[in-house]
Amino acid sequence: MWKNISWGAFNPRRFDGSNSRQSQSSVIGRTIETETETETADSDQRLMTGDYVFLDRLQTYASFVRFSHSVFALPFALAGALLAAQHGPVRWMALVWIVVAMVGARSAAMGFNRLVDARIDALNPRTANRELPRGVLDRREAIAFVIAASVIFVYASSRLNPVCLALSPLALTIVFWYSLAKRYTTWTQLFLGLALAVAPVGGWLAFGGGAGWEPWLLALAIGLWVGGFDVLYACQDLEFDREHRLRSIPVRFGVRTSLTISRVMHVMAVVCLAALAFVAPLGIVYLAGVSGVAALLVYEQSLVRADDLSQVKRAFDLNGYVGILYLLLLVAALYGRF
Repeated sequence: MWKNISWGAFNPRRFDGSNSRQSQSSVIGRTIETETETETADSDQRLMTGDYVFLDRLQTYASFVRFSHSVFALPFALAGALLAAQHGPVRWMALVWIVVAMVGARSAAMGFNRLVDARIDALNPRTANRELPRGVLDRREAIAFVIAASVIFVYASSRLNPVCLALSPLALTIVFWYSLAKRYTTWTQLFLGLALAVAPVGGWLAFGGGAGWEPWLLALAIGLWVGGFDVLYACQDLEFDREHRLRSIPVRFGVRTSLTISRVMHVMAVVCLAALAFVAPLGIVYLAGVSGVAALLVYEQSLVRADDLSQVKRAFDLNGYVGILYLLLLVAALYGRF
């Protein structure tokens, strides 16, 4: 009987309380570690959630103003600056402030467009998915964004020179007017052309360019090019615009005549770009670049027909390559060793 009893059970050390305290300490330590790990995980989760919310909001604002479309006007603002720099040194910080000013002005203009057209966009099936009609942004956020972008533009203009600062309110007035023009005039698309034609003149003035034909030929080319592709773009809203008494070149003249107007404008734009080669002068490399731009515009026009507007968006997106191609070949003409 006694042999079956484990004397270890009567080990006095098991009743001195030390093991019990060690066990309790171990449990408490593990509990604290678990709680710390949980708090760290919760903190990391909050940081990840915060980062996601920030990035999601940033993407929403970028979509709100179609940030990627900055490539339409920005290359020509830089082109105007580089042409003016032929009479003086290239100032790199000025180029940076030109980029900031252009992004600010375009963001303000697009935000203003979305604000004043929110009710119309909600009614149009093509635009009903934009941020304001969907409620992804509210009007207060949009207004704050437009104000902030306008302030950035004015400040960037002040960093360029006093002339740019003095003209900055006029520039904002021009780019804001386009959004209202469809309510008052047939020539809405020409006002968009005017809004973007400001870009090369602004770039020229930012670099202290004086009297010369260069910025005006470039501005006329941009105005005709932009107005021409906006005529194409407006054709897809013809019936909606007529129903809601909005004005445009397609509403006034119909699709077929509007396509002709667009093509004539693009031909004139190419002529203006080519004429710049003889004013600057820029040489054969530049003219090759203009030929490339002309080829892109011919292809763009070939995508849109009076009886088939299904490729309008594709034709519109091609214009992003026009400005980039033009700027690259202008730089090659100005600074390349050919």
